Amino acid sequence: MLGTRHRSHTRPRGDGSVRMRHVLDGYWDRLLGVTREGYRAHRTTSDFVWNSVGQAAWALLFPLLTVVVTQLVGIEEAGLFSLAFVTANVLLFVANYGVRAFQASDVHEDYSFADYQFQRWVTCAAMLGAGALYCLVRGYAGEMFAVSIGVYAFRMMDGAADVYEGRLQQKDKLYLAGISQAIRSVAPFLGFTIALSLTQSLVTATIVMDALAAVALIVFTIPMAAMETPRSERLDLARVRGLFVQCFPLFLALFLYNFIDSMPKFVMEGVLGYDSELLFNAICFPAQAILVVAGLIYKPLLVRMTDTWQDVSRRRSFDMTVISIFVLVALVTVIFVVVMNLIGIPIMNFMYGLDFSPLQRQMDLLFVAGGVTGGIDFLYQVITIIRRQSVIRRVYVIGFVVSVAASLAFEHALGFDGAVYAYLLDASALCAMLLREYVHARRTTGAPTKRQNP
Repeated sequence: MLGTRHRSHTRPRGDGSVRMRHVLDGYWDRLLGVTREGYRAHRTTSDFVWNSVGQAAWALLFPLLTVVVTQLVGIEEAGLFSLAFVTANVLLFVANYGVRAFQASDVHEDYSFADYQFQRWVTCAAMLGAGALYCLVRGYAGEMFAVSIGVYAFRMMDGAADVYEGRLQQKDKLYLAGISQAIRSVAPFLGFTIALSLTQSLVTATIVMDALAAVALIVFTIPMAAMETPRSERLDLARVRGLFVQCFPLFLALFLYNFIDSMPKFVMEGVLGYDSELLFNAICFPAQAILVVAGLIYKPLLVRMTDTWQDVSRRRSFDMTVISIFVLVALVTVIFVVVMNLIGIPIMNFMYGLDFSPLQRQMDLLFVAGGVTGGIDFLYQVITIIRRQSVIRRVYVIGFVVSVAASLAFEHALGFDGAVYAYLLDASALCAMLLREYVHARRTTGAPTKRQNP
């Protein structure tokens, strides 16, 4: 077991039941809090590897589920399922409330883990309520309503799990968060695929996906956070209120950003239909992989970047880290564009059973947009670390207005191409405004003063 101490240096040989008993005893000891020593943190290689595995599994879940639906029940059903997932991804930010980066960088624990847990379950309930209200406003009924609510519930469990994985990251055990994320992604995918192949029912497959996500959360993610981190202080409702206030600018920014990111898809539902929805999401998925790779680069570094920022004498080192990650994101974008131009279209044709050859140019533009969104997400994390999150509220409000106007105008005038152009314009405008805010914030903090010789 991870982090447990061996009672003896000799291992039992030839007796599988004895070895199994040792494993189970170790698990229950840690689960019940009997053994609280031996926490293993700051495992840089494991952090990068397992965070990469978890992030990759989570990021691939949506596109792979869409491929499965397309192959088993057709393009219209896949478009319907895809739109439900897009909406769920926006609602997920109601559940997350922008707290993850704040929690991971709360190295002095100004808020207890009990505070974070209580706040998260409140926002998860709010997410489900908002999702049900959205379905009623849109007039969804029958299969669309059932699938949408099921997908929202699935993403709600993602939001609940995130606070426990955030606790592991806060305690410098990101590798365990990655393992949890991988399990929570793979098990529901397999269950959904098997159920859909057997029943040909999206509703049934979604219910199975929800059930397996709940089992993974209750059996693995929550116990892992309890076993591998110290006991939390008691819940304080005054601190919970403070957490809502502190993170509201982060929530508003992330919610608006994902609304901005999804606006071309929402407009498409009324202008072009579910088949175009599927095609757009299909060519958008590889581009969004850039965002995932960018996260693999910088997310394991967030706690260390926080430590660097808090040491005034190392502010220039912090700036160099920011610049280096931007360069890496740009390099990743170029690599993705080259690779996808060589082999991307044939792979997608095979996976979806559709012809994507006429969409090569649109795919290239979306890859550029994917690189820009990687920069956006990183800048958001950086501004959170330096605790200037309140300054970005107006940036996202302006970006939201630009997104609505661009999506409506471009898609009505240019159709599918208009959605691509609007997506790229929205991302570019938002990234430029965030970069300006970061530069301004760094100038106002001033350069570190030189230490005087004794």
